[in-house]
Amino acid sequence: MIQLEQHTAAGTLTGSYTAEFNGVVDAFIHNFEANGEVGASLCITRDGATVVDVWGGVADVAAQKPWERDSVCVVFSSTKGAVALAAHTLVSKGALDLDAAVASYWPEFAANGKDGATVRMMLDHSVGVPAFREKLKDKACCDWDYMIDRLQQEAPFWKPGTRNGYHMANFGWTVGELIRRASGRTLGTYFREAIAAPTQAEFWIGLPESEESKVAPMIPFKPVRGAPISAFTQALISDRNSISSLAFFNQGGFSPNSRECRAAEIGGGGGVANGRGLARIYSPFACGGTLNGREFVDADTLAAMGEVAVATHEDATLLIPTRFSLGFMKSMDNRKSQGVDKSSVILSGPAFGHVGAGGSIGFADPDERMSFGYAMNKMGPGILLNERGQALVDATYRALGYSANTSGVWRKN
Repeated sequence: MIQLEQHTAAGTLTGSYTAEFNGVVDAFIHNFEANGEVGASLCITRDGATVVDVWGGVADVAAQKPWERDSVCVVFSSTKGAVALAAHTLVSKGALDLDAAVASYWPEFAANGKDGATVRMMLDHSVGVPAFREKLKDKACCDWDYMIDRLQQEAPFWKPGTRNGYHMANFGWTVGELIRRASGRTLGTYFREAIAAPTQAEFWIGLPESEESKVAPMIPFKPVRGAPISAFTQALISDRNSISSLAFFNQGGFSPNSRECRAAEIGGGGGVANGRGLARIYSPFACGGTLNGREFVDADTLAAMGEVAVATHEDATLLIPTRFSLGFMKSMDNRKSQGVDKSSVILSGPAFGHVGAGGSIGFADPDERMSFGYAMNKMGPGILLNERGQALVDATYRALGYSANTSGVWRKN
């Protein structure tokens, strides 16, 4: 392994990597030198072994605290991928049936027109409850029972299964409650026992007090005056009753820099991790479903995890074309779409994972037996990846011999 010790104006970058991924590390350094990166970590595994593990910059600007090896941050919707991984371990065990009615596990959910909902619809964002119409109480996101009760009462925005719209925060409660009902454990506990502990991942859904000193505060993105406005942003501004606006603003007071929110088990966006944690949770799923002799999912379950389950020209929430497998984002190429900004994530065809607000990402590529994780504290623009995260993904695929992505996915010659 090559040792990294690079001093930049943003701070020192440290770690190690194999020579094959020299270009990836160059892109990581470039983000600090030219793209405004403040603090970040990046990890890549192949065949379960770490081939890139680098980190650096500043974790806490106010305190001038450096980003250390064990620094972590809120990874927003990258948490959804972690929740989906946990759900699929239950599918593999036979504890969850993708085609069963949600009501067979969670009878109360069937109320108000949701009786046709299936487990599959919960995972692919088509179940129809991406938002709440009535205002949630303050800090509702930290009260699991309250959120579940509200979901049970909510009428769907469309007949379950007939269209899809990104369940921004609600994915964590829809799928998380299924995990709780099927496993008998809370979301955070089951995730820790089934995924984080056996992969030795620095990833929590419900951060213990003992880990708080490692957290890097998130730095919000500041919109540039006069920049183009996407349809999603326009909906936030002009229609407070739109699905987009309700999903974005009516989340029950979630704040990434709140200890109370980090301690709560908020599966839609409250997970705390670093690049290493993100890469490690996906590593078994990049390696055929088994790692170090432990089977996480069987071959059939793994195959389903990577297949596109829904695709649309206009997601009911994000108002952009989207493609999802069962709980994961697939490559989404909106680079040429009008009225969108930073609304793409370009992966290979087989890859599946999830992006988080501001630009974090974790994913598995089963064809390459590769997992990838990137986390940072300075949030970037757009709905999906911005140039910092995509540059790292691009450099990774180039290092693996991929040559082009104009088709919407990275491909080899």
